Amino acid sequence: MQGTVQTGGRAGGRIRALLLAAVVGVLLSACGGNHPRGEVAGPPGVEVLRDLAYGSDPAQRLDVHRPADAQHAPILVMVHGGGWRRGDKANPGVVKNKVAHYVPAGYLVVSINYRLSPEVDPLAQAHDVAAALSFVQSEASAWGGDPSRIVLMGHSAGAHLVSLVTADPGYREGAGAAPWLGTIALDSAAYDVPQIMNGPHPALYDDAFGQDEVLQREASPTLVLSGTPEPVLLVCGSNRAEACPQADAFGAAVRAHGSTATVLPIDMSHGDIDSQVGVAGPLTSAVDDFLTSLGLPT
Repeated sequence: MQGTVQTGGRAGGRIRALLLAAVVGVLLSACGGNHPRGEVAGPPGVEVLRDLAYGSDPAQRLDVHRPADAQHAPILVMVHGGGWRRGDKANPGVVKNKVAHYVPAGYLVVSINYRLSPEVDPLAQAHDVAAALSFVQSEASAWGGDPSRIVLMGHSAGAHLVSLVTADPGYREGAGAAPWLGTIALDSAAYDVPQIMNGPHPALYDDAFGQDEVLQREASPTLVLSGTPEPVLLVCGSNRAEACPQADAFGAAVRAHGSTATVLPIDMSHGDIDSQVGVAGPLTSAVDDFLTSLGLPT
């Protein structure tokens, strides 16, 4: 019958294959899947140095997003989330809007990977973050960055890790890193891990921290806090019951140790608290205000 496409035999198989390839291509494009690990092209004028090694493990890599004419630029070092066992430095939700907002404002945005659970525990991951920080400080000038003007930022598990490195100066000292200007933690609820483990909690905490009470305590920023930490901005989803109380307690501990802490409850989803940094709105305004308080441009 005219107007009907016959799909039997070899010709039909080729047609089905072409149709399937087209559908898969559309889906991949919608998800950013046409780029390795979800990488997306940066805005005009942004140069990207990819997969720079800060350690010997293949996971110890970072990307640098920089203005083409960068000179003495402030630096945001971003640590992705993913329940301590997944995630990637190049995912669009981690970098896209941050790069679009901060690189044109004159920043370098550095996004890091780190070893994941179950290969290593969160303490080793915090050592990776500190090692990446030390590497960024040593190489910043070559990228047009200013090693004395660095801010750590992390989301979810990454927010826990940057908070742990901030709370315990042993991580910085062990990596040979210098102090930085401040820390932005985007929606961690893991500031006091034993408190989490002693109540109802998602299984991802069991996967990361297990039953080792010593590990749980050593991985708790509120419990290991010592010295005078860098100033912190603690963003917490007001729709997550455990997030803001944990952030409040850590913020109080930071202030008790002679530093400044701002806790920002915000009615946004856990994922949006990461991906919407850089998009005009109260979240980005709060991050920009914190950066301004550190003497940085926005």
